Amino acid sequence: MSDSIPNPVWTTCKDAAGIAGNIFAFGLFVSPIPTYRRIIRNRSTEQFSGLPYIYALMNCLICMWYGTPLVSADNLLLVTVNSFGAVFQLAYIILFTIYAERRIKVRTLASLLVVLGLFAIIAVGSLQITDRMIRWLSVGSLTVVSLISMFASPLFIINLVIRTKSVEFMPFYLSLSTFLMSTSFMLYGLLNFDAFVYVPNGIGAILGIIQLALYVHYKKKSTQDSIEPLIASHA
Repeated sequence: MSDSIPNPVWTTCKDAAGIAGNIFAFGLFVSPIPTYRRIIRNRSTEQFSGLPYIYALMNCLICMWYGTPLVSADNLLLVTVNSFGAVFQLAYIILFTIYAERRIKVRTLASLLVVLGLFAIIAVGSLQITDRMIRWLSVGSLTVVSLISMFASPLFIINLVIRTKSVEFMPFYLSLSTFLMSTSFMLYGLLNFDAFVYVPNGIGAILGIIQLALYVHYKKKSTQDSIEPLIASHA
C-alpha cells in the first residue's frame, strides 16, 4: 500500500487538502437542494436526471469502503466525506422517485437496488481476500472505475447544455463544487502517494473546468440574447 512520509509539514498539507475536500464535498452534497425545491414545487422531475445521484451513491459507498482501515491505510478523511455523501445521495434518490414518472420511478428504484447489491458483493467479497495488498489493489481499482463513472455522469448534462444552448439544467454551484472537491482530493491523493485517489479526481477536475466553461459561455450568450430587442427597427 502507499507509503507515508513522516514529515509534519507534508502531513499537515495532506490533511489540509483532505479537510478542504470534505468542505467542498459538503457544498457538492447540498448543491442539488435548489433543484429539489423546484421539483417539489412543480411536483415533477422535468428533464432532470436521477442517474447522477445513483452514480454518486455507488461512488460514495465504494470510496467509503476503500478508505476504511480494512482496505487502505491513512485514508479516514475519505470515510467521513463519503459517509455523509451516501446519506445525502440516498435522500435525493428517494425524493426523485417520489416525483418522477412511473417509468422513471421504476427504473430509478431498480438502479438503487442494483447499487446496494453490488456494494454488498464488493464489501463481502473483498473481505474474503486475505492478502492485504491484493485487497487494496482490487478495491482501489474499483474506486477508480467508480469515480470516473461518477465524474462522467455529467456528460449527459453537458450534452443537454450544448444541444439546448441553455444552462437551465446544469446548476452552477454543482459544477463549481465538483471542480473544487476534485481538485482538493487530487492534491490529497498526490500528497498521500495514492494513485487510486489522485488519478480519477484529476479527471474530475478537468470535467469540472469544462462544465464551468460551458456555464460561462452559455450564460453570457443567454444574457446577450435577452437584452436584444424583440422587434428589430428598420427605420
